[in-house]
Amino acid sequence: MVKVEVFSSPGCGKCAQAKNMLKTIVEEMGQGRITWRDVNILEEMDYAVELGVMSSPAIAIDGKLAFSSLPSPDKLRTELGKRLV
Repeated sequence: MVKVEVFSSPGCGKCAQAKNMLKTIVEEMGQGRITWRDVNILEEMDYAVELGVMSSPAIAIDGKLAFSSLPSPDKLRTELGKRLV
C-alpha cells in the first residue's frame, strides 16, 4: 500500500486543488492500494521540516518528499503508478 501525505496550510487555494486532484486519482487507481492524509503544516511543522517541506502544497509519498509544489495530474499518476508495481 502506498501512503501519500498532502502538506497544506489554511487558506491555500492550491492546497485544495491538490487534495481534490489526489482524491480523484486515488479513486481511479484503487482506494485499497493508496491511502492519503492531509497534513496541516501549521499543526505538524516539525514533521514538515523533517521531510524538507518549504511551501504548500507539497506531497510526500511513503514518508519522502516527492513534490515540493503542485504537480500535474499526469506526473502524480506516473509517480504513484511506479510505486504500485
